[in-house]
Amino acid sequence: MSKTSSGVSRSATILHGSVGLPTAMFGYPIAIWLPAFYAGELGVSLAVVGTMIMLARLTDVVTDPVIGFLSDRSKLPMGRRKPFMVAGLPILALGVIMLFLPNQLGFSSVGPMHLVLWISIMFLGATMVYIPYYAWGAELSPDYNERSRITAVREIFILVGLAFAAAIPFGVELVNGEGAGRDPGLVLEAMAWAIVILMPSLVLLVVWRVAEPKSEVRKDVPLLDGLRLVLRNGPMVRVLAIVLIVTGGEAFRNALSLFFMRDVIGINSIGSLYFIYFGAGLAAIPFWLWLGRKMGKHKAFAVCMATVAAISIATYFLGPGDVTPFTLLFIAKGFCFGGLQFLPLSMLADVVDVDTARSKGERAGTFFAISGMTAKLATAFGTGISLNVVAFFGFNPSGDAGVNGATELNWLAINYAIMPAVFFIAALWLTWNYPLTAERQARLRGLIERRTARLQAEAESLTRAGETS
Repeated sequence: MSKTSSGVSRSATILHGSVGLPTAMFGYPIAIWLPAFYAGELGVSLAVVGTMIMLARLTDVVTDPVIGFLSDRSKLPMGRRKPFMVAGLPILALGVIMLFLPNQLGFSSVGPMHLVLWISIMFLGATMVYIPYYAWGAELSPDYNERSRITAVREIFILVGLAFAAAIPFGVELVNGEGAGRDPGLVLEAMAWAIVILMPSLVLLVVWRVAEPKSEVRKDVPLLDGLRLVLRNGPMVRVLAIVLIVTGGEAFRNALSLFFMRDVIGINSIGSLYFIYFGAGLAAIPFWLWLGRKMGKHKAFAVCMATVAAISIATYFLGPGDVTPFTLLFIAKGFCFGGLQFLPLSMLADVVDVDTARSKGERAGTFFAISGMTAKLATAFGTGISLNVVAFFGFNPSGDAGVNGATELNWLAINYAIMPAVFFIAALWLTWNYPLTAERQARLRGLIERRTARLQAEAESLTRAGETS
């Protein structure tokens, strides 16, 4: 197998990244199709849908740190990360089926409790797969630029998964006839089976074929002590603040995307537009990877956010029939999506080295759990607040002609376009002067590697002494 300069085989990088494909597929329908399905077809209030999604996301405040902590301390024969990923698969599959297929399962009526219960179970299974998987990725290589490549490969698969999910409405239309690709219930049914088939297939393949890196000599740090160390880790606190703000802005947009395209611009082919959007993000990965090497990951990320803010503000001024300018702006936003996806995660992998140097522990799982928890809180409040705000101002999600007036559509546009721009602008000053550069990360890795070599030598010396006594 060919290897990169830091010794990670290309096949291992690609196989590990492939899990990103199905993990992307359950996030997209929740953000785009689920609110329209439960509020539009099943008759649950839009405000209630937003609130239930928000409450379900809040369960991650408990589950994310616990799963991250347990996977960091695990000493099972299969490895630290793999057992949790495998155990999460049936929980995730059950949640997806119950959440996406209530009509097919014969539920006569579906209310808020059904939504919050099964979305919480799905999130638990996703956490058990997601947190150890991302921690494992951070541990594949200690090199600053190699981590960018590992993250970029994973994000390429994520974008392929998103593009595949966006193409599913085409398939639904081919099978069920014209107009079926705009039916949230039919689209979610197809997505459910795609997720249930692809997720276990790829996770089990990676667990079988890709080895976890050998754990370095480490010191186990209790959970509460570890959380205190995280809060003293300046780069980590800054990354968490950036993730909170940026994810919150994206959540405002995503929760309202289908409604804005359909009811403000007048676009019916939502799936095809998202397919182009994710394709643009996929094509942009090499550019953002290059820019991150050229000027540093944090400055490349700042450029990405500034561009997205400008695009969002421009979108606010569009109206009915502006399909072409909206499509061009949407494609430009898709180009930036690639950078929004992988640059902060690559920065987070470097932050773990600061903690390792200080605490003498290996706690990538805890760090990715805290980052994931922060992102999910931002998603919860962004989704819940945006849906509740437009519902408060009288927006009707049914899609029927003439049910929304100028005021309702203007508040929809404000939350879809202006609010995300406010979030991105707020995150810019935190990002541009981010302190953890490639040079500083290289010094940290040198310190960690020298200490590890010394501890291993001491351990071997004690072993030899015990054998001779």
